[in-house]
Amino acid sequence: MPALFNFEVHTPRRLFYTGKAQAITLVLEDGEIGIYANHSPFTALSVTGILRIKDESGNWRTAFVCGGVLEVKEHKNVLMADNAEWPEEIDKERALKSKQEAEEALKNVKLKFNFGKAKEALRRAECRLKILETEKKK
Repeated sequence: MPALFNFEVHTPRRLFYTGKAQAITLVLEDGEIGIYANHSPFTALSVTGILRIKDESGNWRTAFVCGGVLEVKEHKNVLMADNAEWPEEIDKERALKSKQEAEEALKNVKLKFNFGKAKEALRRAECRLKILETEKKK
């Protein structure tokens, strides 16, 4: 049996996930990372992207996460995210509308600050839609 570790995902609104995992993957500021049991401890900023959790029975679960901090410790790994959603919680129509609005905003942006906000909104929408597309193929 593969080694397991405790993993939790917290958002400001709820405890999104808690349980044992064989592995997790997510996107950090400097790229995607995979975490397994007995990983060296570290703390890093996560970015908007896809979180994958391989549970104790070997099944992968996929979720949308937005920003946050990942803390990897000896006995417990914790992701404190700004937001997290399972595929069944994602509203496809809302994500499509958000994507369209972000693309329009990027075309018409005049301030650098607004460009960054629009680009992040587009990334959130695209990640949500990618998760829905991935789940549909299963």
